Amino acid sequence: MGNAVTRHYDVVVVGGGPAGWPAAVQSARLGARTLLVEKNGALGGTTTVAGVALPGLYHAWGKQVIGGIGWDAVRDSAERAGIPLPDFTAWDQPHYRLQVPVNPAVLAAVIDEFVASAGVDLLLHTMFATVVRQRDRWRVTLCAKEGLVEVTAACLVDCTGDADVVARAGFTRLVNEKRQPGTLMVRFGGYDNDALDHPALRSAYEAAVADGSLLPEDLAGGSDPVAAFLRTGGENRIHINGATSGTSGERTAAEVAGRRAMMRIFRFFRQQPGLHDLTIQRWAVECGIRESYTIDGLARITAADYTSGRVWPDALSYSFYPIDVHDPDGDGIDIRPLRHGVVPTIPRAAMIPRGATNLIVAGRSVSGDQEANSAYRVQASCMAMGQAAGVNAALAAQHDRDLLEVGVAEIRSTLREQGAIVPGD
Repeated sequence: MGNAVTRHYDVVVVGGGPAGWPAAVQSARLGARTLLVEKNGALGGTTTVAGVALPGLYHAWGKQVIGGIGWDAVRDSAERAGIPLPDFTAWDQPHYRLQVPVNPAVLAAVIDEFVASAGVDLLLHTMFATVVRQRDRWRVTLCAKEGLVEVTAACLVDCTGDADVVARAGFTRLVNEKRQPGTLMVRFGGYDNDALDHPALRSAYEAAVADGSLLPEDLAGGSDPVAAFLRTGGENRIHINGATSGTSGERTAAEVAGRRAMMRIFRFFRQQPGLHDLTIQRWAVECGIRESYTIDGLARITAADYTSGRVWPDALSYSFYPIDVHDPDGDGIDIRPLRHGVVPTIPRAAMIPRGATNLIVAGRSVSGDQEANSAYRVQASCMAMGQAAGVNAALAAQHDRDLLEVGVAEIRSTLREQGAIVPGD
């Protein structure tokens, strides 16, 4: 893993989250000179920095459908941390029981090893500023601590999660009028849940919502949000309505709103009997964003495509997760499991912005409607998309081709050789 940036690259990957780091590792493993740019101090994105340390789903109906680079790192990190894997053959469990619990610190270190061993040039604490197409290459300006740095690339892979590169390059990104809420991952402790007077706590909660000291979306938990919150220590239970991340201003608003919600909840519970010793055991430094922008792709994945298990002719990876729409108005979660036997696929055309040359997207900003996006946005699916994008970009750059000139069969064959599982296997 190099930290000395060269001038010219075959592939530049922007964003080191669940899609980005596998894309960079895959590109470099194929011999392409690759740069990975990440704004945070650790790779892994949502899994490591935002605290959603339950990547999935890699298996469908008891059978593995997503493998390759991302899966290898997750499995490796779980083994090193002494965390047992779920029983994937028990596929009739609730979907969240088949996600893989990981230690974020260990996973971040394992990802570092994968990136280093592949020979990826890595810049952390770096954001891209501008991107311009000049002749047959992309010129990218990066904002590093030492100032602005310019590099060029034959191919760009946008794994920002918000289609930031796509937008700065002048292509369209789409946003729904109402977006799903974000979540600040927090773990509360210091109490005995079984000893609490839950009816009294429910009444106190209702009074707090009525007088405005708590907001209705602060505790996301269905018919009895207090019981659900305390049972889980508050993990994945704080909704931040309107949270999105397409600009620094939007991101700032989401972070501040998340911490304000955390403190409202902290103050409220510490005033209740049995909860005076409540503590915040851990918190994520970033608000987790469920939904922001998607690209205007050559194809658009609809809910009907996803729930039918449509096998696109240019499908490069599988996705497996229920439709999981968190109501933008804070009225609960719409979870719709897939019909037995259905395994959706992700087409390359949904990863290519309309009108773009040698620019491919992987991760949650791949083209799709809100319902489909609520499912394929999850970490395992993003890892599979990222590896596929890495193959496509490396093959295009090394042979002076456009992304779409690289045949689907060639990409699939290479993915298989690299340990991935592709539609049709």
